[in-house]
Amino acid sequence: MRPALRKGVLVLHLLSVGGWIGIDVLVGALVLAGTLGDPATAGLAYRALGSFVVVPMLTAALASLATGLLLGLGTKWGLARYWWVLVKLGLTLVLTVLIVVALRPGMPEVVLHGEQLAAGLVPEGDVSELVFPPIVSLVVLSLATVLSVYKPWGRTRR
Repeated sequence: MRPALRKGVLVLHLLSVGGWIGIDVLVGALVLAGTLGDPATAGLAYRALGSFVVVPMLTAALASLATGLLLGLGTKWGLARYWWVLVKLGLTLVLTVLIVVALRPGMPEVVLHGEQLAAGLVPEGDVSELVFPPIVSLVVLSLATVLSVYKPWGRTRR
C-alpha cells in the first residue's frame, strides 16, 4: 500500500474507532440517565437508546473492521503475522457480532420500557443488564488501542 493511501486508511480507522468509543460513552450516559433519572428523563433516555444507537454503532464497528482488514492486508503487519493484530481482529469481530446478536434484538423492549416510564406506568421488563454493553465495549476497545501502541507478543509462526 502506498504511503498516502495507508495514511488515509489509517485516519479512517482511527476515526471509526473513535466514533465507536464515543457512541459507547453515549450509551453509558443514556443508561445512567435511564437508571438514575426521573421517570420522564429515564423514559426519554431509554427511547433514544433503543431507537438511535444500534445503527451508528454497527456502522462504526463495520468501518473499523473494514479499515483494520485493509491495513492488515496492505501493510507489513499483515493479518496473521503478529499476535497483536490477530487479537485485535478477534476482539473487533466479537464486538461487532455482539452488536448484532446481543444488543440489537433487545432494543424494541428498551423502547417499550422507555415509553412505559414516560407514560407513568410501571415497566414490565428489566433493563438493568444494559449497564454491561458499554462497559465491556469500552474495556475491549481500550485494550485494542493499547495493543496498537505497544504491539506485544511478537510474531506468530506463520
